[in-house]
Amino acid sequence: MIRLPFGPATAAVLAALALAACTPTTSDNGAGVGFQDYNGYVRGAQPGPVPTGPVVVPPPSGTFDPAAAAAAIDRAEGVAPDGATAPATALPPVTDSSSRPRGGAPAGIREESGEVAAYAGISDEQDFAAVAARETIESDAARIEQNRSEYVIVQPKDLPQRPGDTGPNIVEFALATEHAPGVQLYKRGGLGIRDPNAACAKFASPDQAQQEFLAKGGPERDRMGVDPDGDGFACSWDPRPFRTALQ
Repeated sequence: MIRLPFGPATAAVLAALALAACTPTTSDNGAGVGFQDYNGYVRGAQPGPVPTGPVVVPPPSGTFDPAAAAAAIDRAEGVAPDGATAPATALPPVTDSSSRPRGGAPAGIREESGEVAAYAGISDEQDFAAVAARETIESDAARIEQNRSEYVIVQPKDLPQRPGDTGPNIVEFALATEHAPGVQLYKRGGLGIRDPNAACAKFASPDQAQQEFLAKGGPERDRMGVDPDGDGFACSWDPRPFRTALQ
């Protein structure tokens, strides 16, 4: 037995040897440094061949069972216990698009029932084949007769009579004049003249002011102070639109 003097150099050598002993080996399957393929690890850890038949998974006991894990991996990969390939799960039959009703409705809906139009959100009244499949000449005649029976004829009523005394007619007055607004035709006194703006503000429109002006002595007299320039037109009332409409 060779005894080496213990010192810093000896401690460094011992540490390097211990580190090399703990370093995991690199697997040959390319899974990565220090890692192996998990499926291969599980299969390599099996005590024997996987038994055929149904696999009974024991209740969790806190221990790892390599055989149960390998069987679960085989089932997930589609490998049968005896090494044969497990049958693939049958896919649902593909429905031919030509056999589906119009509008992309489910295959169980009948076109002649009118459900396709409700499903697609559109009407099929313009489709001759669809209408001919569910309508006949007799049904059309019955529908026309039903529509005729539901007609309601509204009889005209007498128009309401306009009262005879409605006051001066401003349209007739406008058509009876020819001068433009602002041309004085009637004499107005200079004393006791009211403010025309305040007087006209009492009316909702110039038409009402003109009608009231004619009803109280206008255009010869201006008792309300709405025609200070004497042209016969109260406030801002203008007869020219009525004249233009007559032409």
